Amino acid sequence: MKMAHFLKTLCFIPLFFTYYGFTQSIAFGKSDGILKNPNQPYKGGWELTSQNSGVSAMHMFIFPITNKAIMFDSDTFGPSQIQLLSHDCYDEPDCWAHAVEYDIHTAAVRPLKISMDTWSSSGGLSANGTLVHSGGWINGGTSVRYLSGCSTCHWEEYPSALSAPRWFSAQQILPDGSFIVVGGRQMFNYEYIPTEGNFNVDNFKLPFLRETTDPYENNLYPFVFLSTDGNLFIFANHRSILLNPTTNKIVRHFPILTGGPRNHPSSAMAALLPIKVHDSNPNRIRAEVLICGGAKPCASRLAEKGIFINALQDCGRVEITNPNPTWQKEMMPTPRIMGDMLVLPTGDVLMINGAKKGVSGWNYADDPNLTPVLYQPESPKTQRFTELMSTTIPRMYCSTAALLPDGKVLVAGSNTNYYYKFNGVKYPTELRVEKFYPPYFDPLLDTDRPSIMSNTEGKKVKHGQNVEVKFELKRTNINESNVRVTMYSPPFTTHGFSMGQRLLVLGISRLSNVGSEIFRVDVLAPPTAEIAPPGYYLLFVVYCGLPSEGIWIQIASN
Repeated sequence: MKMAHFLKTLCFIPLFFTYYGFTQSIAFGKSDGILKNPNQPYKGGWELTSQNSGVSAMHMFIFPITNKAIMFDSDTFGPSQIQLLSHDCYDEPDCWAHAVEYDIHTAAVRPLKISMDTWSSSGGLSANGTLVHSGGWINGGTSVRYLSGCSTCHWEEYPSALSAPRWFSAQQILPDGSFIVVGGRQMFNYEYIPTEGNFNVDNFKLPFLRETTDPYENNLYPFVFLSTDGNLFIFANHRSILLNPTTNKIVRHFPILTGGPRNHPSSAMAALLPIKVHDSNPNRIRAEVLICGGAKPCASRLAEKGIFINALQDCGRVEITNPNPTWQKEMMPTPRIMGDMLVLPTGDVLMINGAKKGVSGWNYADDPNLTPVLYQPESPKTQRFTELMSTTIPRMYCSTAALLPDGKVLVAGSNTNYYYKFNGVKYPTELRVEKFYPPYFDPLLDTDRPSIMSNTEGKKVKHGQNVEVKFELKRTNINESNVRVTMYSPPFTTHGFSMGQRLLVLGISRLSNVGSEIFRVDVLAPPTAEIAPPGYYLLFVVYCGLPSEGIWIQIASN
């Protein structure tokens, strides 16, 4: 049974307990639905939260504390479905907004004005909670933009901050709180984003990016992850390196990941797997990367002719901190390209959105993959994949997904056509917004979900500091082995890649019962900025596979 490992982790459930699945319809604002198939395990649920987000969500980001989502695309895509406020229209050729602030609770939208073109740009959350956003197309290529999370804030834009145009590049925060931006179309180099108001005059050459370019490029939006030793893992096409951002030297080459290209337009999914801060070897905190899907080498050429072949179905998993790394292959239940990969508070990985055939691009794919997949990295190799409840809405090119503080997943976007097109095309521009409920939202388990009581929202903590978390659980006694405390860094998501995504599993120093069904867990904050760069994180308490709602804490800069 595919869910066997999941059932075992829910340690408070007797072996004879029956699970229930849901239909696709879930009432807005509720976590209960219509029961069906009483002998089937619960495989998640879907909730339609908005019929019209106003803009196509090519890019998406969740702000800390305010929990507002930012969704945007490009000002070259023609009229959207929401207009700018009148005072923002005076110097615009038209008054259509191409960015919105979206309320994840009420679905209300606020239009945001952007002057520089943000098509296929990159971004990340700064240490102080500001969205730092780089690159784009034409006049936006060398831009850096800043957006704070207040209810009246708008973009601050610096059109010439970068030394080179960054279109389809990747951005990653570094241990000192600065950002690196890597690659872009015909950009075989990288640079460090200057402080606000300043600009770069040069960059660092990276021949590796030229070497991984093919006739269809396939090294765009390279996968960039900060390893636990402070080096950067950079994956492009089917090759990868470890780059020291202090010396700007390559310190390791990894074996080729066979099967085909993995980066745009052969867009695979990639994530840094959960980092166990309490790893048994304190001198080497392990870091692993998972890459799934992609396309065969001939897929782009055939897609130009309207022939869509199956995407790749395999995954590669590698320990990037291992001096002698090797790729371990696994097979997903179905092929997938253009999907999103999110790390859940439990440490499991969600694969969602995308297609089964073709490559990324307008009208270059078919056969939408409507079925999310749960990947459990700690399960036996043959038991890691579980297919979940399907949606009815195709989410293909330019779709996005983001983990919310309550553990649900916000899903939006999909525009397989240049401009906004709603009629006369096979896959219209998609403005509906959904929430996906992962399996840990089984309503039969609601009473066993922990609830954090600590009034620490926004609290600053230092690396290595003890953190006390008080939580409520309808139990008289619990075992420490059934409790996890995790920290999640909110990513900037576009084109199937969640930049800056990071989940840390903290070490527990003490667990105690401090009242009737009230417990306190003491954990140590991550020891270094290499393991946890400064910034905001969602902290979750997970009991037997059920996460609490997260609270925001801030890892202070050193």
